[in-house]
Amino acid sequence: MNLRRDVFQAIADPTRRAILLLVATQSMTAGAIAANFDTARPTVSKHLQILTECELLGQEHNGREIFYHINAKKMQQVADFIEPFRKMWDDRFNKLETVMKKYKSKK
Repeated sequence: MNLRRDVFQAIADPTRRAILLLVATQSMTAGAIAANFDTARPTVSKHLQILTECELLGQEHNGREIFYHINAKKMQQVADFIEPFRKMWDDRFNKLETVMKKYKSKK
């Protein structure tokens, strides 16, 4: 069965988010990534497969090794989706801060 994976399903898992953080600054092999987790290597491989299917990670072959790297374009799409929510919450917190300052000054 071939499931279509969604980037938000992929980043919902804490292990996959940790993998994204690991490869954000440098490309890594599956073995190097797996060394950072206390799970079986096939489990990490499954996470890598999901991240690759969602195009959050790209693969680069170097001889017999495969290096995984972050796909900045796909991550930007995620950030673009989240941005309006971040702005909304920033506005709400700024308004709350203003109310709290007024409240403190009245005391």
